Amino acid sequence: MDLARLRDELVDALGTDGVIDDPMRLRTYECDGLTGYRVVPALVLLPRSAVEVAVAVRACARAGVPFVARGAGTGLSGGALPVAGGVVISLQRLRSITDIDPVNRRATVEPGVTNLDITRAAAGHGLYFAPDPSSQLVCTVGGNVAENSGGAHCLKYGFTVHHIHSIDVVLPDGSATTLGGDSNLAAGYDLLGAFIGSEGTLGIVTSITVNLLPCPAAVQTLVADFDSVEQAGDTVTAIIAAGIVPAAVEMMDALAVEAVEAAVAAGYNRDAAATLIVELDGPADDVASDLAEVEQLCRRHSSIAVRVAGSAAERATVWKGRKAAFAAMGRISPSYFVQDGVVPRTRLAEALARIGALADEAGLRVANVFHAGDGNLHPLVLYSDARGEHDTAEQLSTAIAELCVELGGSLSGEHGIGTDKVCSMPRQFTDDDLATMSRLRRAFDPRGLCNPGKLLPTPRLCGERPGPHRPHPLETAGLIERM
Repeated sequence: MDLARLRDELVDALGTDGVIDDPMRLRTYECDGLTGYRVVPALVLLPRSAVEVAVAVRACARAGVPFVARGAGTGLSGGALPVAGGVVISLQRLRSITDIDPVNRRATVEPGVTNLDITRAAAGHGLYFAPDPSSQLVCTVGGNVAENSGGAHCLKYGFTVHHIHSIDVVLPDGSATTLGGDSNLAAGYDLLGAFIGSEGTLGIVTSITVNLLPCPAAVQTLVADFDSVEQAGDTVTAIIAAGIVPAAVEMMDALAVEAVEAAVAAGYNRDAAATLIVELDGPADDVASDLAEVEQLCRRHSSIAVRVAGSAAERATVWKGRKAAFAAMGRISPSYFVQDGVVPRTRLAEALARIGALADEAGLRVANVFHAGDGNLHPLVLYSDARGEHDTAEQLSTAIAELCVELGGSLSGEHGIGTDKVCSMPRQFTDDDLATMSRLRRAFDPRGLCNPGKLLPTPRLCGERPGPHRPHPLETAGLIERM
């Protein structure tokens, strides 16, 4: 079946407003939040229900046309990058909260519901949804499931996978099934766990039942400034070693603070080399005791200033600054790559020093914003296309990701591998590891139509292992070529 026939079939099924083929409108979907990679899809579909998602997938399967699911497009790894000649299935119209169950502390939502909207809907019951990516105001729960997103509070509350009871999915052949259930103690293979974080390569989620938590009785947020990132990193290690588990421990370096203050004036100290944000929550007496100990530890590690947010409004301002950090980079740089590597907490200071050395060698600036509590780094490599720095910045970004693996960490904590780091996967995994992942993927999608070219490296193009060449989507799109 050619694309024209597929388009006609999908218009019949979804309506004229459910299919986009206008070249100008298609460009809206050419990339996600990682704008360095762009591919214009052949068609974009806008289903209104799980049934229409299944219809769309079945049509693509019959035609042998690759398809990519897309939520809000806030991903930062190229996970929603279209395939040239392929179809994008947008889930933005599936945005209903179908049930709030305060007794069982659960909510059932469609994948286009934003992360923060769940908390807003549950707030009247004294409940909230714990995962809180920086983009939680606009990112969708379907994308959270695809990338296993975390956020600032993942240190204490974990990632998306820790807050999902079940999902309804459309598999790559168009069939529908449910993974998970009412109990987290189900027998058999953990297919729900396999699907969460699979980056859209195993199917498309159409409904999610999430866990809700009671709002904490007390919350305190502390901001500590340091003369060096090493001192701040050592303080993080000391806090955890003391047996304290904060809800969040975040760090920003001077360059990140400069951008944030220019953008939102959150009240951070521009003269500090590093700023640490520590949030504690729980029973009031426990929070008060832990807060006093954290203040002591900050001062013991040479903090130059410590302040505690005196109100909910002040606490919100602190977090507004931290969560605006990525977008704020536009105030100090025309372009940037954001990385998402993980290192052991005890090697934070070493990692930051090595990143600084790599940046100096490349002649570029790197701003550091990260979840210090669990070692999840978000270095932002700043560059200018006008100065011809794109390729150097991309190489530096890759070097930083691979450095994290060298230090005993991971290529990604929450943004995913996507397109950006796919060729670095052999740095973390062996040939046998990758072959096992590929077999799992083929079990769900034997024809390789569901978000191809993501997560797992394509042989030969990345040079990771021998075997028959299969064109990478970026090669097909003319954006890269084999050497």
